[in-house]
Amino acid sequence: MRSSVSGRQAGGPPSHRKELPSTLRTARAPPPPAPRRGGEPIRKDGAPAYFTSLPVKAMVQKMRAAGIPAALSYTAGSFVCNSLMYTLLYLIDRQYPAMRGGFIHVPYAMEQAVSKPLGTPSMELHQIARGLALAVEAVVENERDLTVNR
Repeated sequence: MRSSVSGRQAGGPPSHRKELPSTLRTARAPPPPAPRRGGEPIRKDGAPAYFTSLPVKAMVQKMRAAGIPAALSYTAGSFVCNSLMYTLLYLIDRQYPAMRGGFIHVPYAMEQAVSKPLGTPSMELHQIARGLALAVEAVVENERDLTVNR
């Protein structure tokens, strides 16, 4: 089965797997090239929300077992990350129903965090790369997600 894992470096908690993007943009952030108001649907013809089809619990479990901090999140935020994940899952729903997809927040590399506010989440670059590789391995190894809450 084909899979797509999108990600964005957002400086959030280390390696969060996202389960649910919603259809509404709600955060106020610097506007994209064509400004949009908050609360507008990302896709007027889309579902109110889409759940990821990736084995996110298995991804988190595999990373933690290797000593890499990871956590499950039930939201992709409310602006860029949410829009990216929602659009990916919308396209999968409409055009690629045999494909699985989801989103990962990636922390800053430690050298990038130096210029960020104190306490900004960061991780060694080799750990980020290893965590992403383990996440992909979990996708390949697990057709369905684990039923355990971790």
